[in-house]
Amino acid sequence: MSIEKLSSFLAPTYENFPKGRTISLVVLRTTQSETIFRTEGSGEPMSSEFVQAGLENTEIIPRLVMTKRKQIAPERRKGREFLRQYNLLYNAPKTDTICSLNTNAPCEMCIDCFLYGFAAGGEGAQKSRVWTEDAFSILPSTELIGDRTLNALYENGTMRDETGKASTALNTSEYIKPSVHFLDIVTLKDVTADELRYAVGNILLTTRYGAVSSRVGRMDNEILGFFGGFAELPSSLELVQQVFDLLGNTDNVTLEHPLQRDSVVNAVKSIINQWTNKRGISVQLNEEELNNLVADIDENWSIEKQEEFLTRLNQTYESYRQIPAEKTAKKSKDK
Repeated sequence: MSIEKLSSFLAPTYENFPKGRTISLVVLRTTQSETIFRTEGSGEPMSSEFVQAGLENTEIIPRLVMTKRKQIAPERRKGREFLRQYNLLYNAPKTDTICSLNTNAPCEMCIDCFLYGFAAGGEGAQKSRVWTEDAFSILPSTELIGDRTLNALYENGTMRDETGKASTALNTSEYIKPSVHFLDIVTLKDVTADELRYAVGNILLTTRYGAVSSRVGRMDNEILGFFGGFAELPSSLELVQQVFDLLGNTDNVTLEHPLQRDSVVNAVKSIINQWTNKRGISVQLNEEELNNLVADIDENWSIEKQEEFLTRLNQTYESYRQIPAEKTAKKSKDK
């Protein structure tokens, strides 16, 4: 199995303290529908940053940004759907209610808490072992954003009610066009083989991102590279800049939206295939090994093996769950 090639950089079991083992993924995220990434409320512009176009091309351009929170939050929620289905979420010690995100009351005992981390308001903390960074669009944001006029009709099919009063539900909102490519680097620190399967499975299974995700925000995630080492890969921004330079120097490729997927994939792979020469990066899975690993992850997440896989992973934390219980018992006894 290809996962064995990464064994030197996988933890044999969960440990409290880091030991410098790093698994890194190169992820191509492609919008499949209109998508909205913004940091404020309705009507705000799309999230973007002015950065250098490439490493060789020093022109400053605005690029769309898919912030790390826009990536990790829906992926955590996807994994927690299955934990909830198999009763693998625990009650929070603070409130005695089931573990949930953004409530300042994590259970501190479930797979999500151990892997993605938590902060319990001074009562405990676990640093996330899934490191993300902002993902950037390859092309300038000026080519990738459209405007949509939104209105809300009355039941008579017009913008006026039966009394003739005009509806005020009319505004214009920006959106990101379909077929926009974002490049992203995800780093897994000191994870076990099953934790790797869980985290990557969440990425592959998540299909909705950004605002209004019940109607827009469809996205496809594809793993283009797997690396093992004791240091992080180059940044997402550096990768995007290298791809921009390479595509700009490639015959028959025009730097305008929509970019052909195959051109983007080939450019990314030609760049990352050189990364094992960089400091701290030891192993890269080849094409066959990468496909085998993704197939292994899909098999563990299959409907037939899903419960067994999640239960097995959940049991690896059992001895660490005893510590909070012992502390609670000791406090009660002292009182």
